[in-house]
Amino acid sequence: MVAAAAFPVVAVSGLAAKASADAFDNLPTQLVELPPPQISYVYASDAKTLLAMFYDENRRDVHLADIAPVMYQAIVAAEDSRFYEHHGVDMKGVARAAVANRNSSGQVSQGASTLTMQYVRQALAYSARTNEEIVAATEQTPARKLREMRFALAIEKKYNKQQILERYLNISSFGHGAYGIYAASQVYFGKEPKNLTLGEAALLAGLVKAPTAYDPADPTDPEKRAAALNRREYVLRQMVTLKYITQQQADEAKSAELKIVGQRSPEGCASMPRADLGAGFFCDYLYRWWLEQRDFGVDPYQRENKLRSGGYKIISSFDLGTQTAMRKNVESSLATGSPYALMVAAVEPGTGKVLGLATNRTFSNDQSGNGANTNPNKQGQKGNYPNTTAPLLTGGGDIVGYQAGSTFKMFTMVAALEKGMTLDYTINSTSPYKSKYIVDSNGEAACKGTSFYCPVNATPSWMNGPRNMWTGFGRSVNTYFVPLQERAGAENAVDVAKRLGIQFRARSNDPRYPTDYEFANNPDLTRSWGPFTLGVSATTPLDLANAYATLAADGKYCAPTPVAEIRDMDDNKLDLAKPQCRQVVDPDVARAAVDAARCPLGDQSAFGRCDQGTASEVRGIVGRPVAGKTGTTDGDKTASLVAVTKQIAMAGILGDPDWPLTNRLDAVLGDPHKFVNKAVQYGLRDAMAPKPAINFTPPSRQIAFGKGTGNSSNSGAGNSATNSGQGGGESQPGGGSSPGTVAPTAAPSRGQSARCQLFPALCQRG
Repeated sequence: MVAAAAFPVVAVSGLAAKASADAFDNLPTQLVELPPPQISYVYASDAKTLLAMFYDENRRDVHLADIAPVMYQAIVAAEDSRFYEHHGVDMKGVARAAVANRNSSGQVSQGASTLTMQYVRQALAYSARTNEEIVAATEQTPARKLREMRFALAIEKKYNKQQILERYLNISSFGHGAYGIYAASQVYFGKEPKNLTLGEAALLAGLVKAPTAYDPADPTDPEKRAAALNRREYVLRQMVTLKYITQQQADEAKSAELKIVGQRSPEGCASMPRADLGAGFFCDYLYRWWLEQRDFGVDPYQRENKLRSGGYKIISSFDLGTQTAMRKNVESSLATGSPYALMVAAVEPGTGKVLGLATNRTFSNDQSGNGANTNPNKQGQKGNYPNTTAPLLTGGGDIVGYQAGSTFKMFTMVAALEKGMTLDYTINSTSPYKSKYIVDSNGEAACKGTSFYCPVNATPSWMNGPRNMWTGFGRSVNTYFVPLQERAGAENAVDVAKRLGIQFRARSNDPRYPTDYEFANNPDLTRSWGPFTLGVSATTPLDLANAYATLAADGKYCAPTPVAEIRDMDDNKLDLAKPQCRQVVDPDVARAAVDAARCPLGDQSAFGRCDQGTASEVRGIVGRPVAGKTGTTDGDKTASLVAVTKQIAMAGILGDPDWPLTNRLDAVLGDPHKFVNKAVQYGLRDAMAPKPAINFTPPSRQIAFGKGTGNSSNSGAGNSATNSGQGGGESQPGGGSSPGTVAPTAAPSRGQSARCQLFPALCQRG
């Protein structure tokens, strides 16, 4: 009966009424209802502060109890006044449509679509998996209408009227980028749907018939607002007819001032609700991290689609206190607008949680007002300041990182400790030092008349003489660490860096030597990377912070992560945010390295062996047990400072992302360390303010002093340092480093210690 009455053209085509009825009965009744795309929300670690939203369609499902009653009354009045009287198909409407369609010479001019049928149509479209299914769900044909009716009858048996209303309001488009009633309430009126007034509800209900034609917030066409208000009057009249409201209420709603916000909801990292937090670079890091997670799809396309449509609630690792502290001190040290980037990253030791990323840049795609590129090879191009979306702090794409100077001496020290050398291992440091590493004989890094690498100390009078790991690291003595690397093996120092999370995104920071950091079966490489210990390799603030965080966590490496918890749209907690950790350094080795790393920052080792450091003011400023290292490169291309407590590892690098090998940093800024040191030490002080002081665990006496009085070794001589493979070392107030490389020499061993039994791989290296 439904088929014959609604579509006489079917009968005309040769089918009898009974055949039409049989065909109708044979149509499927099981509607596949996949959830429509939902907004994914990213919150700070407090689970309250909204950082960002990701979506393809601006939609968030809400329960009917969270929608003002006038809203669902208005939608019934606007779209299906007999909604509560039919069972999915309105027979009166069908008959009316049949007459109208017959008068239209067989064309389907009226469809008699009930609210339930409209829901079915949209559910079919969202559940379609192919283009053909999408066309079948939306084409204007009798077959489509019959299928909608069949599904509608089934839906009315599956759900009650309130459930159908809820689904309809959540799936419908309201125009201006708003899908579903929650987004519509936010976009048009800046409020939640439970707070909608009668006049606002009537306006929104009128939009679903033609969202684009009736868009009252379209600034390009004022006639659309007039059309929307006329449509609202129709809805109000219908509500009076259905006795949902009185005529007086309708008149009051029409006369009340209607404030349409028309503000599209922010989406993505370049459009965030809290610009004051400077969280764009963190948001972008989270986005890039998500695209690498195989749990969200087989490829980045699927993973991005999940993020933008999956309705996730993502509790990030972003700590408001830490980020605020870093951002404030970065800006007070070197404000946004400078062509030089002051970049600071913070990581929680033992979890890998990225607590914050701060830099003197604005995360924005609008770079029309940016300054000139500082790189001489890119003249005429825009620079990346003050606006950029490049991953300056985390690396990726064209960003491979920056030289971090003497902060890399840590990796040589760990390698030496793993080889059995003790903290009191003494070398008589002289400047210059003639190493066994081979460099260009024409370069300034070579000993005069040879091809041997000759590092020097920046301040020989302060650095030369017998040094051990405590005093050599504290004073950043180049001619202690190059021979120490010779004994430990350059390949082992590089291996430590890799285990601690240094990514080595650049094949080489010196284009003349495009060799990779792979030493296996290639002895020539071990002869050419002497300067590795002095930090000529590119890294990022995040990698550097996480490397030192690994040691502060007693050698437990945790992959850096921007998330703390992920919940799906049904509020189920997903097992995808757990820290990914593994032991990569023996705990006693890590504790020994941290013990020596207290010396550069003015703290004291567990055995009282620190004397003076390159940044001795840090301990007094932070006011907590602290370890870390300064770093400066040849020609002051960059300046770095890492400072860690047991709760926070913070690393800062000052450099020029447009020209990482710049020769203008010191010429323009003077001493670059005054900027990066200030940002890191005061940033860490403020971030640590609410946290208790926790001391580092002392290393064993055996790894500090061995079974006897410790080992010692003499050193050699050398020449001066430059960009090509030398290094300035670090002076008492600041720092420095250099390039070069050598064949490893045998190191003394203390035998099969307990850590060799626990970590045999460590004792098999080199």
